Amino acid sequence: MNIAELQNKLLAAARADTPDDHVPYAFEKRVLALLASRPRADKWIFWTRGLWQAAASCAAIAVLLGAWIFFDSMASPNATDLSQNFENTLLASVDQGDQVQ
Repeated sequence: MNIAELQNKLLAAARADTPDDHVPYAFEKRVLALLASRPRADKWIFWTRGLWQAAASCAAIAVLLGAWIFFDSMASPNATDLSQNFENTLLASVDQGDQVQ
């Protein structure tokens, strides 16, 4: 079937059928009553929902990383302690300053 011919037939049928000017009784009042009866969307609910989801995902990530660190330290007991390395690095300049004087 030719699409252009079908479109022309549909447009001709639509132009031939005039729309009715009659509006049902109290149509506006019914529409406005329906709009007024609907609860208003709280704009803060979207922020609250998003923040709770973010908090849950952050807590899950913290638990996973904590478990990873805990089990990794148990698996390799001969590993150097990061806190001791950090303290030695920070205090290296202080120790060198004491030796120069």
